[in-house]
Amino acid sequence: MSEQNLDELKQRLEHAETPLEFRRVQCVYLKENYGYSSQQIAEMTTLGTEINNISLCVDLCYTIGMTELEIYQQKYKQLLPTLSERARRLVVAADAKARGRGGRMFVHRASGISLPTIRRGIQELNEGVTLPQERDRQPGGGRKPITQIDSTIQGDLLDLVEDSCQGHPESPLRWTNKSLRNLSTELSAKNHTISHTKVSQLLKANDYRLQANKKMRESTVAPPDRDEQFEHIGNKAQEFIDAGQPVISVDTKKKELVGNYKNNGQTWLPKGQPIEVNTHDFPDKQLGKAVPYGIYDIAHDQGYVNVGMNHDTAEFSVASIKRWWQQLGKERYSQSKRLMITADSGGSNGYRLRLWKKELQTFADETGMEISVCHFPPGTSKWNKIEHKLFSFISINWRGKPLTSYQVIVNLISATKTCSGLRVYAVLDDRHYSLKKKVSDKEMKQLRIEPDDFHGEWNYTIKPRQ
Repeated sequence: MSEQNLDELKQRLEHAETPLEFRRVQCVYLKENYGYSSQQIAEMTTLGTEINNISLCVDLCYTIGMTELEIYQQKYKQLLPTLSERARRLVVAADAKARGRGGRMFVHRASGISLPTIRRGIQELNEGVTLPQERDRQPGGGRKPITQIDSTIQGDLLDLVEDSCQGHPESPLRWTNKSLRNLSTELSAKNHTISHTKVSQLLKANDYRLQANKKMRESTVAPPDRDEQFEHIGNKAQEFIDAGQPVISVDTKKKELVGNYKNNGQTWLPKGQPIEVNTHDFPDKQLGKAVPYGIYDIAHDQGYVNVGMNHDTAEFSVASIKRWWQQLGKERYSQSKRLMITADSGGSNGYRLRLWKKELQTFADETGMEISVCHFPPGTSKWNKIEHKLFSFISINWRGKPLTSYQVIVNLISATKTCSGLRVYAVLDDRHYSLKKKVSDKEMKQLRIEPDDFHGEWNYTIKPRQ
């Protein structure tokens, strides 16, 4: 406010005969000259703003249209949340005492604090009760724990949970979802009064937590010499790497629907503007499914993905390896005469597939390389390097993004990288691969396959026939 405005205000205040009129002049002046609304002036009052060194007090707010109840409501709204439980009780109690008759109900309506609490605060003021600084209640005050009020409720709750966990056939929750509300309902049937919120608190106090299934148990009996096969693969791979020979891990990633379908995961977008996708996941007959076959170069931490458009066959698997060799491997390992492949024991590169071995023989004949293949034992595909060194990062990179076309899939795979240096190359394979190709016994006898001494069905070398 300028000196000229202050002088004008002082002149008008000199003619005010009462304090109430004095403050009314202030209010009118603020409205006329500065455009303040009644609400703004009220807020200045609450915040303690001073005009000409005179605080706009309660009477000023009353003269500009605020009721006394509204004044106190605004006061409590800003003040009470900053106070402790006991301080809130004493503040409203002091106001109630100051107002005299009807003060308790008035303060109750303005603050929302219950009448018993206000009465207790007035009693504390009258008796001069003092507490240690760190306490808000007398020792022993407050609501008692439910386990003290109902001594059997915790045991009954744990019995319900344990019966459900252990599969007791007579448990009421054996065949239902063990939710907090279901547990609360069952406890109510046993004459316990408890909310689902308190059920959660009791379970956490007894070290129970919500947990998903954890994949730990093998679904089949472990094959013989499983650990020894792991050691055999590891030692052979290290031997190849030390000699500068290529070692690749191969597998087919999960087939993906092509089109405007939901892709699991989340991505950052403006609030309320998610990517809208189809409500159903019925495959598009025109687009079909993408078949990503991956090749991971273990020594160089580089991936190559050949994205097929029809069938995941052994012919497609070896064709993908051939494309990797022609586009990347041949230049990187120009002096190599041997290649090591680690693969699963099933799928399109399984150790029982005749077509897989026949196509590898053709590849060996074309390149002149000896191809050593080591299969992981059945049920251990997750130990294959490509699963957690390549495929997992591809899934992270395209999470929450619909795979609307084959080109989108190729672009997302190619953009996958990690801080450790992973680089991925991806190409689209539009060739058709037929199903159910047969390989005769005569053709198998013509293959130059040399089984290893250790589990020759899992470990073998295919040598060129010329």
